[in-house]
Amino acid sequence: MLSIIKDISAYELKDEVWSGGLETLLMIMENDKLHDFMDLLAELYPEPVDITTINDLLWFDDDFIFEQLDIEPEDNYTRSKAL
Repeated sequence: MLSIIKDISAYELKDEVWSGGLETLLMIMENDKLHDFMDLLAELYPEPVDITTINDLLWFDDDFIFEQLDIEPEDNYTRSKAL
C-alpha cells in the first residue's frame, strides 16, 4: 500500500473534504472557528492522519465538533449523513 502524507493549511482543508464533511467545515468557517477546529484536530490526532478520517469526523461527528467549538448550528443547517 502506498501512503502519502500531505501538509495542508486550514484554508486548504476546504478543498480536500466532501459532502457532509464540507457542510460541517463551512459552518465552522462561518462561525470564525477554523483555527479552533485545527487546534481540536491537533489534540485528537497527534500523529499524521489521512483526509478520509478528517472528513468522517466532520461528516459524522458534527455534534461533537460543534459542542467543542461552542457553535449552535443554524436552523437551515442540513446534515447529509445519509448520503
